[in-house]
Amino acid sequence: MSSNSTGPEEKGFFEKVKDTIEHLWDGTKETAEEVKDKAADTISNITHKSSAEKKTVAKKATTAKKTVAAKARAGTAKAKAVATDAKAKADDKAKAIKAKAAGESAKAKKAAAEVKAKAATKVKAIAAKAKSGGTTAKKKVSAAK
Repeated sequence: MSSNSTGPEEKGFFEKVKDTIEHLWDGTKETAEEVKDKAADTISNITHKSSAEKKTVAKKATTAKKTVAAKARAGTAKAKAVATDAKAKADDKAKAIKAKAAGESAKAKKAAAEVKAKAATKVKAIAAKAKSGGTTAKKKVSAAK
């Protein structure tokens, strides 16, 4: 009869930490991209609205053309200002999310390194204890002969 288990192997602590870090990083990348996409959609909507205003203005009477053209320029300038503002806010949010993800990643890596160092220290202590126990046993056996 075989002593090998047919079940799946358990992941070790470090593999779990690594998976968690990867999951956090991927999640923040997706969030940043979603924010960026929403900002791009908002910009295109505002641009579309401003171009629709321009078309409406072009159909007006020639006597009011100068006034209407001035209003259209103002509307376009407003739309551009709003679009620029929305894009800047989206970029700031994306940067903040990436910075937060990097901080979380650094914390997780530090914790993993600490656990690894503690484990290595314990292994060394156990190995030293085992060596001294083996030496003591050899001395007792040789003394008994």
